[in-house]
Amino acid sequence: MDYREQVFMAVAENLNFTKAAESLFISQPAVTKHIHELESKSGIALFTRKGNRIFLTQAGEIMYNRLRTIDNMYNELNYELSTLKGESEGTLRLGASSTIAQYVVPALLAAFRKRYPKITLHMVSGNSQQMENLLTENNIDIALVENSSGAPNLRYTPFMQDNLVAVAGSGSLYARKKSLTVNDLAAAPLIVREQGSGTLQTLMQAFLNAGLHPEQLNIVATLGATEAIKNFLTVYDGIAFISERAIGKELQFGLLTALTVKNLAITRSFRMAERQGPTLHTQETFSSFMLHYNF
Repeated sequence: MDYREQVFMAVAENLNFTKAAESLFISQPAVTKHIHELESKSGIALFTRKGNRIFLTQAGEIMYNRLRTIDNMYNELNYELSTLKGESEGTLRLGASSTIAQYVVPALLAAFRKRYPKITLHMVSGNSQQMENLLTENNIDIALVENSSGAPNLRYTPFMQDNLVAVAGSGSLYARKKSLTVNDLAAAPLIVREQGSGTLQTLMQAFLNAGLHPEQLNIVATLGATEAIKNFLTVYDGIAFISERAIGKELQFGLLTALTVKNLAITRSFRMAERQGPTLHTQETFSSFMLHYNF
């Protein structure tokens, strides 16, 4: 691909000229110039505006899908040639739910980079549903998710187990009690993750299984990040269920206290999601490395 086509891909994937410019380390006027040149060369509009947002036109969709195929073919070519030289080379686009991205895979990615220094990793994060959407739309190659449901066009492979732990700020009433029942949770102020979060989905299903229905819950805040929830709890008398992977330092330094909820244990699988069908060599290399990694 020539550089104008690379700029087009960045705009198409971000649907935002400013974000595309930032990802390419060039100015926004330069991005606009390259897109105009590509549209002039093609003789057709590739983007359309609706208010402050931009969208791909039908021609833009066709160009994006074809260029994505070409880019994948180049990556495969580079990988196969580099393998003949005794090294692996290419690009891999990862997406990870925020819990996995922050608390689980940084060491994995560092180890993978040391083992395969010529495979370039690009990772984005969000909630599990957002990552599945990016994967379905071919904006990433692998999604690492924490939800228990699945999209029919994706295949899932578990790679590790995780527990959700009830926690409260160490100075709170609930920290002094330390032990709760499921019925206690119906009255307790709960702080939860946003819709689309795998943590929220797992938690709500566990509550239903324990006979506690959503309308019985006293949800006082919905926050979009685990870090925000932890900070909230240090100054508010409430309860949240957080991955055990995310609370080690807070427990160690006495900022949060882990609570026991009788007859309620919440275990889930972190899973690797991939599109059905053929896979890239870099994708296979990463998935094999991750499935043999000692978390």
